Amino acid sequence: MEENLQPCIGCGAPVPEIEGPIHPYYGASPGCWAVAGEVLQIEYGDYPRYASVYRLSVDAYAALHPGVPSPQSIGSVGGHLIRLHLVLERGPEKANAAMQWASRRKRDFVWLDPPASLGELTVLHVCDAKDPDEHVRRVREVGVGGVVASPRYGSAAGG
Repeated sequence: MEENLQPCIGCGAPVPEIEGPIHPYYGASPGCWAVAGEVLQIEYGDYPRYASVYRLSVDAYAALHPGVPSPQSIGSVGGHLIRLHLVLERGPEKANAAMQWASRRKRDFVWLDPPASLGELTVLHVCDAKDPDEHVRRVREVGVGGVVASPRYGSAAGG
């Protein structure tokens, strides 16, 4: 049976057109949220192998699915954008400390309008990986795509 696809409301990826749960404040279609859940299940299921990228997966997904202005989405996506940059530029140790800092100050964050294009790489890029090494490489590629798009988020981020 052929599956009907629809563009995700957040990242635009062609995802299964299904009914199902969604994240409470990320802007993601149920099909995209389900695919993200599959990726995270792989990573959590073999944590030692994927420990270096599982937070990067979450951060990149949040950056690609900013949702609509609300205190929850502003604080969450802002923190994920901070950690996404730092993981890729300075390593996870500094990034995790920054996320803790950001979570204490998220009430001070403001909405940043997402760029018109968040890039071409989505969670589907990771889902198509053939082996663990390729999975890790693809998570990093999606993360880099999120970093490239994120400076275009609103004027407060330099866009």
